[in-house]
Amino acid sequence: MRTSDFAGDVSRRSFLKAGIAAGALAATSRWSTAQAEDPKVLNYLSWPGNADPYLVEQFEKENGVKIRIKEYVGGDQMLAVINQSPPGSFDVVMADAEYMHLLHEADFIEELDPADYPLKDYWPEFQKFPLHWFDGKLYGVMTDFGYLGLSYNTKEFTPKEVASYAAMWSDKAKGKVGFFDWYLPSMGSISLSNGNRPPFDIDDAHFAAVKEKLFSLKPQASGFYTIADIFSSLTNGRAQLVPGIGEWITLGLRMNGVPVDTIIPEEGGLQWTESLSIVKGTPKRDLARKFIQYTTSPEGQVKMATKVDNKKSIPSIPGWKLLNETTPKEAEILRMTLTGPNVMDEYKAKKIQFRQLPKQQDIADWNDAWSEFKSL
Repeated sequence: MRTSDFAGDVSRRSFLKAGIAAGALAATSRWSTAQAEDPKVLNYLSWPGNADPYLVEQFEKENGVKIRIKEYVGGDQMLAVINQSPPGSFDVVMADAEYMHLLHEADFIEELDPADYPLKDYWPEFQKFPLHWFDGKLYGVMTDFGYLGLSYNTKEFTPKEVASYAAMWSDKAKGKVGFFDWYLPSMGSISLSNGNRPPFDIDDAHFAAVKEKLFSLKPQASGFYTIADIFSSLTNGRAQLVPGIGEWITLGLRMNGVPVDTIIPEEGGLQWTESLSIVKGTPKRDLARKFIQYTTSPEGQVKMATKVDNKKSIPSIPGWKLLNETTPKEAEILRMTLTGPNVMDEYKAKKIQFRQLPKQQDIADWNDAWSEFKSL
């Protein structure tokens, strides 16, 4: 099935559930066939910044190719772009793991041979990451991950005060709770605060309770922010608590002197996961496979972890070892040391739930609740 077939049942079921408006489809631009077919160009659909020379220059030199990136912001936009693009427009796609089943359901990504990738080098918890496998077959390879909890201003709140999501309802937080304007991590945090584990697989009664609790936060809200706005609002103090974001934002700010940190509250946190897949219809499968292998090699993993403006956790144990050997200070800052506390502790303590799409309600129901909250 490709774009022409996608107008049928899968389109209605998956894309309308994902809340993708017709305008979003119309707004995405097509790439020329000549550019897509150039054997010396790897066409990459990804979150912004992943074709940074720091990440890909070595691969380009080793393979005599150029990485050409089409950037998107958010899984819904990613689905819109790939849906309206002719077969062969993209060779690889980086997607949040929770969108993998929609890509698979629409037949947009290739089955992968597990033997081609260093999955046995990963932490055991990630060697068969459930969101990447369908009917026992692999369709995505984890490249990096991180945890989402409650980010806070360390001058205004102590770790003890933010040990629970309940801090957001405190008098001290009134008008100071900022929200990343995406229903999934924001409402996922509220669901966790209601004791739902997993937070996205809840019946309608529990969903109604999540909505009620979410709406009760409106007097506490300072605003609803894009990614760029979150950085600025945490920096200028307009937002002093933000649920559903993590160290991928606060670590960089803290290293630049902004008094912020992220905590996984006692009710738990969410794991975001980025994955690489080969796009169905690419004439450059071998090159796409090499790119995933490069990104998941120890050297590629260290680069993923240490990109200046977006530091990440990585699943590769050899990647951790190389990081500790070459930049031990970075390993310490990133909590990826091989001795002592590290980022796997929360996972092993079962404090982390996967960020997933809603299971028992339509995605549109969650999106509608989020829109209603913003309009209160």
